Amino acid sequence: MTLKLSYPSEYIALVTLNRPEKLNAMNRVMYKEIKETFESLDKNLDIRCIVVTGNEKAFCAGMDLQDFYSYRVQDAARGAFIAQDDIKSLQDCITVIETCKKPVIAAVSGFCLGAGVDLMTACCIRLCTKSTLVSIKEIDLGITADLGVLQRLPKIVGNGSWIKEIIYTGRNVKAEECLRRGLVSTVYDKYEGMLQAALTLAEEIATKSPVAVLGSKKNLNFSRDHSVKEALDFVVQWNSWALQSSDVEKAVKGFLTKEKVRFPKL
Repeated sequence: MTLKLSYPSEYIALVTLNRPEKLNAMNRVMYKEIKETFESLDKNLDIRCIVVTGNEKAFCAGMDLQDFYSYRVQDAARGAFIAQDDIKSLQDCITVIETCKKPVIAAVSGFCLGAGVDLMTACCIRLCTKSTLVSIKEIDLGITADLGVLQRLPKIVGNGSWIKEIIYTGRNVKAEECLRRGLVSTVYDKYEGMLQAALTLAEEIATKSPVAVLGSKKNLNFSRDHSVKEALDFVVQWNSWALQSSDVEKAVKGFLTKEKVRFPKL
């Protein structure tokens, strides 16, 4: 197995990339297992928040180049058809993190290269350690990054000049620069402290109404990709049914009485 799946506390799933001998480089088995795992967690009514991590030395060192193969076959057209299907399939293995109904927190330490950056930018929240080194390495392999970082990073970080600089050069970006540019929300001294902070944050999110959390993620993603007017119309339709949830009454009562509320499964 290229992933470890555990449940450190109620409502929380911890997904750990598990190819330490390869610095968690992603082979095709790992891509497939990521897709299957997040599809399963998406449907799991007992899970309300997910943390994804690697280890202290490496979050993910990119795609395992030993798993890379050429699309140059008998002619260009046939090679293009094969490449299109393959790239789309790999894209889906990353996009499933973004489309998962549950919030996903990336706990990043050490190397985060290439496909690792695709993965972390598909997550809702990103934390890292001081040892984190981020690099979009595809430029050094003679290819264009194609699994989501070119599409998602500009929506996360508002500085287009900086984004193009690090993509065109493939240079290493250290943790403090990631924080300054807004790629991560917090930098921690040690891996253990960061992972515990990610799990604590996940537990806090899990105490909220699962209907409200799902709605917030869905509307944030929709708003990112649409105009303000379209997003306002979307949330009107969304809340026309979501406001009828029993969670609203429970939440308001808890807010007024200062009592802890336990919300039912989604």
